[in-house]
Amino acid sequence: SLLWYAPRARLMRLIHVEGDIGLAERSERPVMWLVPHFLAIDAAGVATQILQRKRVCSIYQTQSNPVLDAALRRGRQRFGLADLFSRHESALPIVRAVKRGHPFFNLPDMDFGLRMVVQPVVGEFLPGGQGYRIRFLAPWTDWPTADAEADAASMNRWIESEIRRCPAQYLWVHRRFKTRPPGEAPLY
Repeated sequence: SLLWYAPRARLMRLIHVEGDIGLAERSERPVMWLVPHFLAIDAAGVATQILQRKRVCSIYQTQSNPVLDAALRRGRQRFGLADLFSRHESALPIVRAVKRGHPFFNLPDMDFGLRMVVQPVVGEFLPGGQGYRIRFLAPWTDWPTADAEADAASMNRWIESEIRRCPAQYLWVHRRFKTRPPGEAPLY
């Protein structure tokens, strides 16, 4: 991938950031970047490592092929500012990293109960091979609340609105909707 092998200078030209990528550097509280699975999700990850100075932490899915897994980890950590924790490990390493002040690049299906500043981030491909647009949106000021179910619904409405804005950019192949309410037929 271009993101894993191109020189930093080239990536700096290709990644176009909108919004406040520096929030994590100034915030007194830990920052969680809420990053849904849009096609340019890895471009957003690179942006957090080359366009701000704080060490970043995230969770990733260990691949069954060890060669592919090593390549993914190497590519995603190539700038030396990322700690990746496997989904199969306990949540404790990520909680410790956040408590040390590392911004959390969170794929929005995890909640560790930490009081954080939540800043939505959306990565998109630009047309014609022009690069990537990474939108760091305004932090949510009213989230989380005391109602976890309402919080989840609010987050899902935001993700849905971003998908509706640009459905071709969403990474549909992950089958995010496998879990169905009791009695409902599977979607896949």
